[in-house]
Amino acid sequence: MAEAQQEKEKRAARRFALRIPVSVARDKDTKYSESAEIRDVSARGICLYLDSPIEQGSPIGFTLTLPPEITLTESIRVQCKGRVVRVEDKAAEGKMAVAAVIEEYEFLPQT
Repeated sequence: MAEAQQEKEKRAARRFALRIPVSVARDKDTKYSESAEIRDVSARGICLYLDSPIEQGSPIGFTLTLPPEITLTESIRVQCKGRVVRVEDKAAEGKMAVAAVIEEYEFLPQT
């Protein structure tokens, strides 16, 4: 019975299922980025779909715009840095589902 309880949800922060675009940089240098799509996001992490492989433990940076239904005010652009914690191969339409922990974030001014 204890095993069944351990398999329950382990997340401490609420996740929001969002299908929105995100700009992803594969290292600390955000000059070179690629487009991806978010699967879900929380205050501590993100899961997104990438076209090409990335290794668990790799640094990752991403910029996204949180919509009003999440912020409960206006859209907010956020730049985040983190680390890949899980990669699921061939998750959707040949893409890889990549889960990352958010280690740093910064709110960006609206342009």
